[in-house]
Amino acid sequence: MGAHSHKSVNLTDRYVFDGAGQRRVIIGMVVGLAMFALGVILMISGVGMSHDDHGASAGHGTEVHATAGHDAHAAAPADHGKTDAHAEAGHDAKATAGHDTHAAAGHEAAAGHADHHGPTWLTRVYANLWLNSLFFFGIALCGVFFVAINYAAWAGWSAGFIRIPMAFGSYLPVGGAFILAVFLLGHSELFHWTDASLYDKASPNFDPILDGKKAFLNLPFYLSRMVFFIGVWFLLWRMIRALSIKEDAEGGPKVTKFYDKIIVLAAVFIITFAVGTSMMAWDWTMSIDSHWYSTLFGWYHFASWWVSALSTIALTVIYLKEKGHLQHVNENHIHDLGKFMFGFSVFWTYLWFSQFMLIYYANIPEEIAYFYNRIDAWDQHYRLGFFFMLVPNFLFPLLFLMTRASKRSFLLIKIAAFAILGGHYLDFYNMIMPGTAKDLGGFGFTEFGALLFFACLFIYVVSKSVASLPLVPKNHPMLEESIHHDI
Repeated sequence: MGAHSHKSVNLTDRYVFDGAGQRRVIIGMVVGLAMFALGVILMISGVGMSHDDHGASAGHGTEVHATAGHDAHAAAPADHGKTDAHAEAGHDAKATAGHDTHAAAGHEAAAGHADHHGPTWLTRVYANLWLNSLFFFGIALCGVFFVAINYAAWAGWSAGFIRIPMAFGSYLPVGGAFILAVFLLGHSELFHWTDASLYDKASPNFDPILDGKKAFLNLPFYLSRMVFFIGVWFLLWRMIRALSIKEDAEGGPKVTKFYDKIIVLAAVFIITFAVGTSMMAWDWTMSIDSHWYSTLFGWYHFASWWVSALSTIALTVIYLKEKGHLQHVNENHIHDLGKFMFGFSVFWTYLWFSQFMLIYYANIPEEIAYFYNRIDAWDQHYRLGFFFMLVPNFLFPLLFLMTRASKRSFLLIKIAAFAILGGHYLDFYNMIMPGTAKDLGGFGFTEFGALLFFACLFIYVVSKSVASLPLVPKNHPMLEESIHHDI
């Protein structure tokens, strides 16, 4: 099997995002906004909003992170990591399946934070905007990461469709603007730690745990690193894209110079990506449950973003292929994308299990609160979704993509990609909603409307970017290797 088995490459192949296509996507955005607005109106009217009495008393305006954690920290000596109080609390928590310990601590926390308002319809609105802003920004960012690692590794197999994930970067300023705007407008609804009274020792709301974290969790530093990383990622993407365009335009002996420069920029991007995505995982998601921490969370957060991006790349490449573009892309390229989807689905599951198992087994009060909120709190409101996401995120890819034949089928890859995207959206839902909306979380017009709007916005921005350049980087040094890729 060799070059004769591949069709010739159309170096001028371009995708046309015509008026009809744009209208369909814009209509999707409008419908999403209408659904979102309808959901908000229904929530204001009280439809789909239910505060249980015990939920209101034990959960509203408090963080169930304080469950045993707040009191354990307050009572334990600062230099004594495993006190008898911790051991005793852990023993009681296991002996009673966590209910008595959490309930008691929840009431104490409620008493200590009596003047904090609980979640409202507005909290759920901001939580949905935050969830979708992060999810689609992460897909865009990991698309650029895909480009960077392939350049840094001198990979040839992906050169024939590298312009597809490269186009994802066009969403970075749009997604970044949404993240910044939602935080500025809704941080008091989403992030407990932004309440200034928590750091005032004269206030009854004083929180010694958060006071110990204020050097990192404070608004000026938080906003500065948010803007810095979003700006750096966008700038590096622009530079990589500009060099790729110059490579197309000038060619000749300058190709190697452009390629080498992209490799350097790709290496810089990978470094900032590694540092920045870990910090943004702590900032944007983990700090919602501001008493809780996990040393695995940065990796876990990245894995969910990354496998979602891989699925989106696969779907986009297959869509273009079915529309008559990318004729040189074949089942060998899709096979490699399928292997990535399969492998990182297993990697995500390894991190999910490691984080859950170690925290559950150790039973340290300030750690188990995170999983208590997602499994037992709020009348077990999130339990089904928390465990069900293992089906589309692990069992389905594991069984569906295990064979070589399944990874070479365009149809099966599309099915798997949609399942993975849905599963990891649910993963982000479970990371964000229990700590923000609490017992007001759910799925209704607000959730589906926000998802439809952001999905269509992402498609619109990326499609415009894909259409702005030829689909094939004609002077890419590894293009021939990609054309003849055969596994």
